[in-house]
Formats: sequence, structure tokens, C-alpha cells
Amino acid sequence: MTDTATSADPIHAFIAQAVADHPVVLFMKGTPDAPRCGFSSLAVQILDHVGVEFVGVDVLQDDGLRDGIKAFTDWPTIPQLYIKGEFVGGSDIVREMFQAGELQALLTEKGVPTGQG
Repeated sequence: MTDTATSADPIHAFIAQAVADHPVVLFMKGTPDAPRCGFSSLAVQILDHVGVEFVGVDVLQDDGLRDGIKAFTDWPTIPQLYIKGEFVGGSDIVREMFQAGELQALLTEKGVPTGQG
């Protein structure tokens, strides 16, 4: 992680807290029920398909959050998936991991229950 003084930055502190409080967090455009971009929608569909409970955080509600999540991970795109505090990747990586069975394996390895267990 390439952030500086997380506690001094309220956006980074919020992100860190969300990631710490929930086993699976998807920072996305829109909400899980109403994604507002195709990439966020794809990530939601994959997570729903594997049957994992997750928290969706709508970055469109706050410009600071939308920019802050990119700085937090040094990753330029949204959505961003975190599992047990670990940044996994964006939509393409999540799709590739799902297709290869790696996403399901990672969830199992991290002790996150899925509907496929």
C-alpha cells in the first residue's frame, strides 16, 4: 500500500475501516442492487454467483472517496474488490480469477463462506 499517514486522511481512514470491518468489500459505482457501470455490474454478478456476502460501497456518492480509493491502492479503476483486508483487483481480474476457479479458492482459503460450499 502506498498511502501516507492513513489516520491523517479521513477518506483513507474510512476505506481502511470498511475493509477491516467486512470480510468482502466491493468499492463500486452504484450499489449492488443498482450498479451504475458495466464493470461494477459484472463484479456484482460474479460475487452473487459464487454466493458470497459482500458490502458494496458506492464511490459516486463522494468525489473524495472516488479519488481516494484509487490512491489508497494505487489502482486506477473502479470497481475494487477486497477480501479479508487484501486488495484483489478490479473487474477484469475478478472475472479472470472466477473463470479459473481462483476467486472461489481464495474465498475458501480466507475462510469466507460462499453459497457454493
